[in-house]
Amino acid sequence: MHVLITGANRGIGKTLADRCRDRGDAVIGTARDDSAQVVLDVTDPAQQADMAVALKDQPIDLLICNAGVYLDKGQGIDGYPAQMWAQSFATNVTGVFLTIQALLPNLRASQGRVAILSSQMASHTRAPGGSYIYRASKAAVLNLGRNLATDLQGDGIAVGIYHPGWVQTDMGGHAAEISVEQAAVGLLDRFDALSLGNTGCFETWDGQPHAY
Repeated sequence: MHVLITGANRGIGKTLADRCRDRGDAVIGTARDDSAQVVLDVTDPAQQADMAVALKDQPIDLLICNAGVYLDKGQGIDGYPAQMWAQSFATNVTGVFLTIQALLPNLRASQGRVAILSSQMASHTRAPGGSYIYRASKAAVLNLGRNLATDLQGDGIAVGIYHPGWVQTDMGGHAAEISVEQAAVGLLDRFDALSLGNTGCFETWDGQPHAY
């Protein structure tokens, strides 16, 4: 299976790439620097276009949209500057769309699958306050994924949206509930189960349907 993972140089993205390689998948990883095979800032349309040209004849069976930022962690109500909103949405929402758009020919060639990493913080039923930018961006990418699932179904492309768990990474912190290895293994099980039959799903890393 041919897999492309954005943000594959650290955290969940790197562990997903390692586990996919371990099981024999051909993996292409991207990062904003040269620490992965493909240099890609997901917010940069020119780099997206360059990637599309470089991968022109390469079918992609699974696209994992993992690249994301959590810039407003710890902000108070008097914080959240406008540029932080713009930068976060550019990565967490627009970047996901640009990546899928750039690789649509590759996905169509293999009737591939798209896995979008969102968060339980996208759910409007969970509103403990704070992290307004991150929550809003993850809610937006959840909405994006569900609408893409509708529009891409006719191309045979399934789209799933996933909460990776509260993971012990630089973003999640050392107090998080699960290891990056647990998250990666669980997520790969979810991605393997993704099909046109459950396209548009919003699920947790361990297979539970998530409340919207």
